[in-house]
Amino acid sequence: MSAAATLKSSVLGYPRVGNQRQLKKLIEGFWAGKVDESALVDGARALRTQHWQLQRSQGIDLIPSGDFTLYDLVLDTSYNFGAIPTRYQTIPAGLPQYFAMARGLQGAAAKGADQIVDVPAMEMKKWFDTNYHYIVPELGPEQTFQLTAEPSLVAHFKEAKALGIHTKPVLIGPVSFLLLAKASGESDFQPLELLPRLLPEYRKLLAQLAEAGATWIQVDEPHLGLDSTPATEAAYKSAYQYLADGLSPSLRLLLTTYFERVDDRMALISKLPVHGLHLDLVRHPQQLPGVLDQLPADWVLSLGVVNGRNIWKTEFATAIDLINQATNRKPLNQLVLATSCSLLHSPYSLEFETKLDSEIKDWLAFANEKLGELATLTAVFNIQQSAEPQPKRQSEVDAALEANKRSFAARRTSARVVNPQVQDRLAKVQPDMVVRPTPFAERYPKQKAHQKLPLFPTTTIGSFPQTKEVRQARLKFKKGELSAEDYRQFLLKETERCVRIQEDIGIDVLVHGEFERNDMVEYFGEKLRGYVFTQNGWVASYGTRCVKPPVIYGDIDRPNPMTVDWSVYAQSLTTKPMKGMLTGPVTCLQWSFVRDDQPRRVTAQQLALAIRDEVDDLEKAGISTIQIDEPAIREGLPLRRTEWEAYLKWAVDAFLLSSCSVQDTTQIHTHMCYSDFNDIFPAIQRMDADVITIENSRSDLKLLRAFDRYGYHNASGPGLYDIHSPRVPTVEEMNERLAALLNYLPFQLIWLNPDCGLKTRDWAEVEASLRNLTATAGEFRRRYADQA
Repeated sequence: MSAAATLKSSVLGYPRVGNQRQLKKLIEGFWAGKVDESALVDGARALRTQHWQLQRSQGIDLIPSGDFTLYDLVLDTSYNFGAIPTRYQTIPAGLPQYFAMARGLQGAAAKGADQIVDVPAMEMKKWFDTNYHYIVPELGPEQTFQLTAEPSLVAHFKEAKALGIHTKPVLIGPVSFLLLAKASGESDFQPLELLPRLLPEYRKLLAQLAEAGATWIQVDEPHLGLDSTPATEAAYKSAYQYLADGLSPSLRLLLTTYFERVDDRMALISKLPVHGLHLDLVRHPQQLPGVLDQLPADWVLSLGVVNGRNIWKTEFATAIDLINQATNRKPLNQLVLATSCSLLHSPYSLEFETKLDSEIKDWLAFANEKLGELATLTAVFNIQQSAEPQPKRQSEVDAALEANKRSFAARRTSARVVNPQVQDRLAKVQPDMVVRPTPFAERYPKQKAHQKLPLFPTTTIGSFPQTKEVRQARLKFKKGELSAEDYRQFLLKETERCVRIQEDIGIDVLVHGEFERNDMVEYFGEKLRGYVFTQNGWVASYGTRCVKPPVIYGDIDRPNPMTVDWSVYAQSLTTKPMKGMLTGPVTCLQWSFVRDDQPRRVTAQQLALAIRDEVDDLEKAGISTIQIDEPAIREGLPLRRTEWEAYLKWAVDAFLLSSCSVQDTTQIHTHMCYSDFNDIFPAIQRMDADVITIENSRSDLKLLRAFDRYGYHNASGPGLYDIHSPRVPTVEEMNERLAALLNYLPFQLIWLNPDCGLKTRDWAEVEASLRNLTATAGEFRRRYADQA
């Protein structure tokens, strides 16, 4: 952002996991005691160095620092400002305390502890409408803040500077940080009330960055795009005036928004004492004219024209049109071309996709390719301003523009994208296909009798541990080192073992364990037309958990049954009910990289019809309990309330279309996790699932306020314990939690279950936890035996 009349390029954040998930392996090795702290620190530093140097080699001008974390950037912010809940204060400071906040801790603490520790993890929630999870800050009325001696943001800036790379530190803004937090306790206190205490520490952090030599600071305030209140508007005004009053003259603040439009917030934003604004022009290109009309003349404008959240190429012609709108109003040296948001949500590079269909691969751009797109777009404008001809670079840019044009033309006309049969079937969907014909109050007794369910029935959410042996067998099969039949026999044995363990523990409604599944969306995508898969398209989900979202490139249909054989086999092993396990249409949509050439609701309906066919086949095969997971319905909710009604209408209709073809005796379950469901409770009621299991264990039972407010008349299983932590909950804990649930829910309709699938846990933790869960079920069956 120098005075030269050139356009600069900027990245808002870069994927941290590494091209081969090196960070995941380092951290998990540290947790397992196989990697010491110095090796973890050195390995993390090496990854940061690699990422900075890569971005510099691609010609990025404003390279981010502070976007790298060992678990989560919001957690880092809490930790750096001393917002550490009391229950973690006895744990040694540093990585032991940090990871305890993220994962919980049970048993002997790390070196330096003088007592046994047993603490649960902090709550996780989805990051706006993405599938990334952040650790929710816990703040109470007495909370104080104190900046650590050298915050990671300052340390990483200095680290890059020592390499000769002048970076742009990335900081979560003070207002959004407090709005992301939750109030501890049951008072009416709001974390935003703590702003006057927090701001002095932010001012200290900015002073340290200025002293270290930073110039531009990317201050992320994504909440600016959300629905505002007088309190939040006042908070932004007071916060940025306070920071400006103490700001070093060498430091400039780039106010950064993403995921939502802010043109209708410009009356507020334009009066804030900052030096620039970033816009997400991929999600909301229509906001640009309104922002340009109100942007202060001396501000820098960062144009987010390269999609940070999806894997499709940037259409250069569209991006250039947007950039031209800006260059008509502002000089080049007051403009920056940028990713729309952090590339955290994108896979690392197409370089590693050696098996991807070449036609579809040509339509894609992962994080590294997006760096190249930024370089090309920047060059388009800078070459025009160059004092000297650049024939070689001009030729390269012309070739890139032409190749981009051909790629988009090929995608639009490809016969692989549109399936007339799918379009015709969708056009014939009728209103009665999204309604269960019999009310829940009439069908639930039939289901209980058919399945011989006891009071407080127990179940799990679906998956069981994907052990090292399971992962190795899958890898050997993929490499051709294990025959299809040998792999099948291995999976049959794992499935039987899982069934026997559940029977021994005393679970009432069993699952087959899902050992044949790599991922709850990818598995189904592999069996549906219209999907394609990557080898290394990993993105961070939470902590070290990475997912490899499939790519929806065309119309969806189901050529053959997907799960029936495994469910039928598992049911043959037991007389207890066996759940058929499916992923719902909205979750398949939300957890995929979705085509951007038709409305998302249309793709969701296509997925719903495919899943409806699977439900019908499971029922015909004798599976009378079918779970259709929809953990992503809440995360797909638009960020502005004015758009909620339309979204919830088509999202719930998609679930109903997938589930409403069954008989009364077939019980439909669904599952939702790690979101705030209070705002969408009426939509959850309209889903009319017979049983809904919901994440509840990290959220202090706050979800149950919605049950109390709205009433919920179908059966439900709010999770009794947190599966994202290695802790084994005690019987007493689960007894207390169930007793609290009974203040809100009728005992006849409560199910007992963990709060999510058990895929990431080990067998020792799972067996111990589930035995405690069935002990709780036994205790409460005795208590309520006379009332049953």
